[in-house]
Amino acid sequence: MALSDAPLLRALAGDRPAQPPVWFMRQAGRSLPEYRELRVGTRMLDACLTPDVAAEITLQPVRRHRVDAAVFFSDIVIPLRLAGVEVEIEPGRGPVFASPVRTAADVDRITAIDPADLDGTAVDQAVRLTVAELGDVPLIGFAGAPFTLAAYLVEGGPSKEHLRARAMMHADPDAWNRLAGWLSRISRRFLEIQRDAGASVVQLFDSWAGSLSTADYRAFVAPHSRIALDDIALPAIHFGVGTGPFLADMRLDGVASAVGVDWRMPLDEAVRLLGPDAVVQGNIDPALLQAPWPVLEAHVRDVIERGRDAKGHILNLGHGVPPETDPDQLTRIVELAHGER
Repeated sequence: MALSDAPLLRALAGDRPAQPPVWFMRQAGRSLPEYRELRVGTRMLDACLTPDVAAEITLQPVRRHRVDAAVFFSDIVIPLRLAGVEVEIEPGRGPVFASPVRTAADVDRITAIDPADLDGTAVDQAVRLTVAELGDVPLIGFAGAPFTLAAYLVEGGPSKEHLRARAMMHADPDAWNRLAGWLSRISRRFLEIQRDAGASVVQLFDSWAGSLSTADYRAFVAPHSRIALDDIALPAIHFGVGTGPFLADMRLDGVASAVGVDWRMPLDEAVRLLGPDAVVQGNIDPALLQAPWPVLEAHVRDVIERGRDAKGHILNLGHGVPPETDPDQLTRIVELAHGER
């Protein structure tokens, strides 16, 4: 099979393969015992920036589950690290920044870094190694969306409500737009490096967009996310968590080829909001991965059935694979989607 005939690429073009293509957000990593074995003694960001390690981790779920796509193993803060921003992943907490960006002066400091100077050598090498092994399986490159990156930067680490980031939008709109605009170019540069090294699809993750009102999303976030994806020259998936109130805006005026839907909204309802010409991705509830197989199987079949209302459907979770997931549950879902169960 030629790469252009891959079910994922066909679905993104609005075609309907015999079975829906399937992959899982966060399939590369923490739920796999082979991943945990490989990661012993290696910090997260170091693993992401060691080409042969990142390539191997990316390939592991393709070998184990026979998913229809690989997603590049990295982290949304990697492009910031490559730009020289001091950040570490603290186990059990997440990304932590040494110098939060909270004032106009902080924004001046960080935006003085030119996104074009981002050193993507390690990422380029890892993507090329991965693509050479994948053959006719497409690789999905990814980046964090400007709001989610800003939420970490302004807070200095993880937060539940992202109050400081949301406050900046209104207290100092100029500083916010300069920061978000810079982050959109950082994310875009990271996607371009993956694209130029051989990725066939990109996905923009806006993990924290659900903390926004519809008005704030439209005014302060969507324009910057659009810049990250506009004219990227690859099919682009746009995914956010809790974005039901402004799901139609996630199409970014047609810039996004597909919209990822989280577990909260049935896919047929999402299609009614997005329009019948939309391609959707999702939206198996990650919590049900802990359920007995008959319960999970019924849920997956329901998701597939509801996805038939869309022009195209990519089967996925409504968020990432939880670390305690039994990998066999994921394999069973792939077999079910491929008509083997």
